[in-house]
Amino acid sequence: MGKYLNLGNDGFAAIRKGMYVDKSGLISFMNGTLGTNDKLVCVSRPRRFGKSYSAKMLCAYYDKSNDSSRLFEDLEIARDISYRKYMNQYDVIYLDITWFISTVGNIKDTVGYLQKEVIQELRRQFPNISQSSDSLPVALAHVSEATGNKFIILIDEWDALFREAKDDDALHKEYLRLLRGLFKSSQTDKMVEAAYMTGILPIKKYGTQSALTDFREYTMIQPKKLAKYVGFTENEVKELCEQCGMDFEEMKYWYDGYSFHRVKSVYSPNSVMEAVKSEEFGNYWTQTETYEALKLYIEMDEQGLKDVIVRMLGGDRCTIDTGTFQNDMTSIKNRDDVLTLLIHLGYLAYDSDTKSVFIPNEEVRQEFVRAVKGSKYRDVAKIILDSEKIIKDTLNMDEDAVAKEIEKGMQTLSICPKRHRIYRFY
Repeated sequence: MGKYLNLGNDGFAAIRKGMYVDKSGLISFMNGTLGTNDKLVCVSRPRRFGKSYSAKMLCAYYDKSNDSSRLFEDLEIARDISYRKYMNQYDVIYLDITWFISTVGNIKDTVGYLQKEVIQELRRQFPNISQSSDSLPVALAHVSEATGNKFIILIDEWDALFREAKDDDALHKEYLRLLRGLFKSSQTDKMVEAAYMTGILPIKKYGTQSALTDFREYTMIQPKKLAKYVGFTENEVKELCEQCGMDFEEMKYWYDGYSFHRVKSVYSPNSVMEAVKSEEFGNYWTQTETYEALKLYIEMDEQGLKDVIVRMLGGDRCTIDTGTFQNDMTSIKNRDDVLTLLIHLGYLAYDSDTKSVFIPNEEVRQEFVRAVKGSKYRDVAKIILDSEKIIKDTLNMDEDAVAKEIEKGMQTLSICPKRHRIYRFY
């Protein structure tokens, strides 16, 4: 077993040792794409939505260097007709882009370093193959031509370079050239049996055209057939709550809210599992990153973005056009681009039927409140604080305090009539 070629099944074995929600049906979907025109798959999800779990599962299933039957024999995929046919039958290349970024001396050298590392491993695995090139696509083509082998390529956090080197256009182009060499060349069908990429952002667009047009994309806006693998479904969460003796309605309040055409109720998986493990509801997903990232975008106040955020904090939805977003974090031109980015980051949910966005649940709502309180919108922060005080006083049945706060709100309303929508908080 190597670092990049045929890693084995240790990653998925570690996952199976803990509490596991069966998402192995994804393997059946991927088996249906092997060697077809649909074999290139890119799945984008927010952080902590199980992207790496899926990639490790696929690695364990396809990797020919081990027998993974013990890890899958009790899962959904074991009942699928394709289960035995493809299990542990392929050379698998697993690339974690965040690993390469963290180990290279300078992020600008990431693409060259990645190719050098993988090519060295290919030479050790296939010593009789001539591989003089420093190009990974060329090296893979040599191996496939000489051996007849086709590879399954798994790329985790494929978009990390676009997120961590936002303004380095030269690096982005170098990286896209590598990906095109692997997945959009005359050699692709000869050397690639399937590819599965995960990331937070969909594949970058130039104008209206995807940079990698042959990939089938499954995003937070259009998850299509893979909607039930975005997060946990309601039935899965109900089963977890029953097993662990937790309040399902409270779980729903905190972590439900993502909604798709095929699956209407999707939960943040990391947050659900953390609540189960700690036996306590709270803010887990958003603790993995500070509110500074969210604050950065809402402070742009593109085309009245501030007012939209306030309305959504009060329970409203906002209709948007997601088509102008270029799938990166720098080409933000208008309010809809900001809101679309927040969908992909998981801060907003998207209703494809009404083409509207909204804050999905209590966990994310609290993050928005923190971001607004810490932003330059002091007037909005004061309104939030006042509205939370009204709720608290109402629960404490303090009629005088409630009346006082409402009167103060009405005075503000008479001074600033255009801001009347903010009082949906009350």
